[in-house]
Amino acid sequence: MNHRIQPSAQVDPSAELGDGTTVWDLAQIREGARLGAGCIVGRGAYVGAGVRIGDNVKLQNHALVYEPAVLEDGVFVGPAVVLTNDRAPRSVDPDGRLKRAADWDAVGVHVAEGASLGARSVCVAPLRIGRWAMVAAGAVVTRDVPDFALVAGVPARRIGWVGRAGIRLDERPGEPGAWECPQTGEAYAESSGALTERR
Repeated sequence: MNHRIQPSAQVDPSAELGDGTTVWDLAQIREGARLGAGCIVGRGAYVGAGVRIGDNVKLQNHALVYEPAVLEDGVFVGPAVVLTNDRAPRSVDPDGRLKRAADWDAVGVHVAEGASLGARSVCVAPLRIGRWAMVAAGAVVTRDVPDFALVAGVPARRIGWVGRAGIRLDERPGEPGAWECPQTGEAYAESSGALTERR
């Protein structure tokens, strides 16, 4: 495989890295993780055991992706983003004994194609971030995000729509539910709280 791993990074021998993937200093990729082609794993980023990551995904510095997360092709994960995996985190059980891996069921965050997670946002599993959605910096996401949605706040709420270019869409005057990207001119249709591309 043609990939690049900095000497200070820790990549488990059982992890799979696609062609052209780069792993920067102090990053850690755990056992059984699978990354596609053309990915970038930033300094100090963490990829948990068995995490699945598609092609051309960017994990910025200190992003934490806990298992069993799934990131589809073209996902952007900003600096210091956290994808959690425990609905009721505790260090110890009710009797005060240290909890082990078998004492809880990991739940994951699924990030669909092309979605972007802004710096220091937190995704509280289990949930799904839709295709080409955008999570604002600092947001705390506690429920599923629709395709193309722009969400912000604590907890995160939809504040608009974005297109594939990542630009906030404009509603066409006099055409309720008709949206357009001001950069590309691509058209979208909104119905029942969902947005779809017009082809």
